[in-house]
Amino acid sequence: MNLWFEFLVGFWVIFPAYIANGLAPVAKGKRRMDFGKTFYENELFGAGKTWEGFLFGIFCGTIFGILQIFSHSYLNSIAIEYGFVLPKLSLLSVIFISFGAMFGDLVGSFIKRRMNLERGKSSPLLDQLDFVFGAFFFALFFLYVSPTAILLIIVFTPFVHLAACFIGYEIGIKEVPW
Repeated sequence: MNLWFEFLVGFWVIFPAYIANGLAPVAKGKRRMDFGKTFYENELFGAGKTWEGFLFGIFCGTIFGILQIFSHSYLNSIAIEYGFVLPKLSLLSVIFISFGAMFGDLVGSFIKRRMNLERGKSSPLLDQLDFVFGAFFFALFFLYVSPTAILLIIVFTPFVHLAACFIGYEIGIKEVPW
């Protein structure tokens, strides 16, 4: 399979994660996931990680994943004409891909707090890829994604993430443009 097709397959699988991670800040949650607790004198996750955002992200990623499930036969027939196949997602897989994105983001936040980075401070690559690693980790329990497709998404995601964050900042959803 050529690189373009590998990328499309990877994007198809990771799309619910992009939605989950991108729309979580829209919830503007108030209930901190760490309940204000600290770990070695630093916040556990930080004030930006809320139950509302976590659950809203999973919900949004799942809804878009369901749309992918319903559109699969049509879009896959087009993909087949071009010589590749889109993996068939299931409700369980899109829930776990969305959950994985939010879980990966939470782990990234935990790591940033251990590095003494305050909320909103940039951590290149960790900020852009934590949710991708979490999503692919859980996706691989449900479907095969080639290492090439995963690598292409890892290379592509920082650019998309930075653009999406900048747009979110400009329209007032995010507090920082990264």
